[in-house]
Amino acid sequence: MAEITEILKEFFSTDIRFHPVYLLPFLIIAFILYRDAPDREDKSFWAWAFPKEIYTHPSHITDIKLFIFGRVLLLFTVFNKVFVRTAFIMIGMGVTSLLTGISEQPQETTFLFLLLATLIMTITADFCVYWVHRFHHETPIFWPFHAVHHSAEIMTPITVYRKHPIYDLISGFVKSVLVGFIMGVVLMLLIGQVEMTVVAGINIFYFIFNTLGSNFRHSHIWFSYGRFWEHIFISPAQHQIHHSLEPKHHNKNYGEILAIWDWMFGTLYIPEGREEISYGISKSSQSNERIDQPHVGLKTALIRPFQDSWKATKKRFKSSNKQSS
Repeated sequence: MAEITEILKEFFSTDIRFHPVYLLPFLIIAFILYRDAPDREDKSFWAWAFPKEIYTHPSHITDIKLFIFGRVLLLFTVFNKVFVRTAFIMIGMGVTSLLTGISEQPQETTFLFLLLATLIMTITADFCVYWVHRFHHETPIFWPFHAVHHSAEIMTPITVYRKHPIYDLISGFVKSVLVGFIMGVVLMLLIGQVEMTVVAGINIFYFIFNTLGSNFRHSHIWFSYGRFWEHIFISPAQHQIHHSLEPKHHNKNYGEILAIWDWMFGTLYIPEGREEISYGISKSSQSNERIDQPHVGLKTALIRPFQDSWKATKKRFKSSNKQSS
């Protein structure tokens, strides 16, 4: 019985962005935006916020299938508990054991210390997300696995889970190594403490992030923070631009929470105002013409990336052989 309870907790955990705890603030913010929305016309709030043509679109159906598939993987603890979480803890504890000799006495930790440790680890994880994300965009061999996400032709909050397991595996591994190392260094100062500051069972900063607008990132609703704050935090509008077909939007706004990485490394795009956006994968970096949907269902979304990645690999080897000959 305990195992079943644990499985249900994993499947419906609070790290899911459309968990009920996040839906109420989403609806409140959406209603505030609706009151001044230029595209509301004569639509009711519900018709504007949840258009039938979007939520019944074939692309959205694929999103749902990939979400369910991803949660099923979690039930078997393939990518979550065994690989990512175990690596995270083991690396952190390993580094801690190497560094404990530096501190003579364990320090009594306070809420402020734990909050600071959580902030450090959140910033580290966000830095990892930026570079894993950018790496997939700029590396042809790995792009096919992320292309599954970008092939969405419409966006809803479920689109965030339109991801290939390989992308999650790579992202989880990188975060486990770097965040685990940073955790070990932090624990050197906070000996005996391994937990982070949490709300509703998750990192407090991700809780705030999810509560204050993360569900708008993959949606048709424009939600901008304004030019000042969009130099610091990635707004939902900026992430929608990241998915845009327009060449001027390509390879921009890789960040998840913080915009400072994009600002620092030259990939930040801040809109002057509301922009009309079409989603999908364009035919080239200089084109805004969408290719035919390459991931028409769950099977194709899971298998085709391996095929496309293998083609890119062979092309890379042929090119290398030509240059060396």
